[in-house]
Amino acid sequence: MEASSGLEFPPGFELGVATSSWQIEGDVAGRGRCNWDDFTEIPGAIVDGATGEPACDHVHRLEEDLDLLEWLDVDAYRFSFSWPRVMPEGVGATSPAGLDFYDRLIDGLLARGIRPVATLFHWDLPSPLEQAGGWPERDTAYRFAHYADAVAQRYADRVDRWATLNEPWCSAFLGYSSGYFAPGRREPGASLAAAYHLILGHGLAVERMRAAGARNVGIVLNLIPVLTDDSTMDDAVRHVDGLQNRIFLDLLAGRGIPADMRESCSSVTDWSFVRENDNAVLGTPIDWLGENYYSPMRIAAPDGTDADVIGQDTAAFPACPPLRFAPRPPFTDMGWEIDPEAMELALRKATDHLPGVPLWICENGAAVAEETDATGIHDPIRTQYIHDHLRALLRSRDRGFDVRGYYAWSLLDNLEWASGWTKKFGIVRVDPDTGTRTPKDSAHWYREVLASRP
Repeated sequence: MEASSGLEFPPGFELGVATSSWQIEGDVAGRGRCNWDDFTEIPGAIVDGATGEPACDHVHRLEEDLDLLEWLDVDAYRFSFSWPRVMPEGVGATSPAGLDFYDRLIDGLLARGIRPVATLFHWDLPSPLEQAGGWPERDTAYRFAHYADAVAQRYADRVDRWATLNEPWCSAFLGYSSGYFAPGRREPGASLAAAYHLILGHGLAVERMRAAGARNVGIVLNLIPVLTDDSTMDDAVRHVDGLQNRIFLDLLAGRGIPADMRESCSSVTDWSFVRENDNAVLGTPIDWLGENYYSPMRIAAPDGTDADVIGQDTAAFPACPPLRFAPRPPFTDMGWEIDPEAMELALRKATDHLPGVPLWICENGAAVAEETDATGIHDPIRTQYIHDHLRALLRSRDRGFDVRGYYAWSLLDNLEWASGWTKKFGIVRVDPDTGTRTPKDSAHWYREVLASRP
């Protein structure tokens, strides 16, 4: 595929790549323990038994990975801080070695002309805080604000854009309702409290970070269009959309928990964790909103069958009415439907709920089949996927959506959470045995896209 095929980027449109701390860093001995380390010890929790050591060994291969980013010539690199690497106990003293690692990462990016874009929490909660109850406890929100303040105090002068949280839906509902993610709890009521306290922690953190001099502070959600062709499923669609999307958008807008969600989830919670005077903090204005888009959800009436779709599970939606997820081909290896055009529905929902807030696509990519021969690593489906989503994104921008950038997920093959090494999203292959990095065809294509801009 020609790099410039159908892609004309406006001046200043930002292109980059993204990763997350637990998935790539390794060096478990150099940080505190986190919920995902504990989760790996549950038999069968990680498909292939992989752990956070060595992951991609990013801590020890930092210069090599910085050089990869320079070779790609990306505008920006979105990474996440590991809370237990910065603050091993989750509270109290920071780690000089952990702070030094992120100093070297950020300074290395700046030296190569790459903009650092940092996420404070990408699901790796320090174990002591999880053991104290985790995100269902209000105290965790205050602990997060303390951690955010410490990080901002250190790096606000060098980080251009901040996200407090990545995909709080996953932390709340995959972690505490379905148990598919760490910490592996199956407590629907607790998952709703976790969702609320995650956004409370976000609001508290934004206030503390700005006081420390941080600029461009926002949050990253995974807004997913929820679709159906069956009008009898409209209530089910409303319920899934409410928990996937509206609960977070309404909290961020300062409107509190949506009234229909209070009613539809009343069988699993009394909402006693909600405090009406929290709304001003929950709705603390943000400077930008990130959207991680991979696929829509399609809802159909139950028929006794279930699609094998990672993350699309009625157990992740407390008080879920009878339904089934019915994605349409083509699929990625995650079972996710490929539909670039539905991305605009996610952008519309974000714009309708938070008008005037600029948008970035902070993750977009695919785990797909690859072939390797003497000429390289061939992943044409991934290249086509990225191309088609970029093209759809640019069309959405032409229609008036204020989208200012795109980060491909992911720079590296990495630990795909509960899927371990069995699902590969990277545009650069990482050999899990040797750590060797090898750019795939998609990386070469993306590099040409970056180079082809005027």
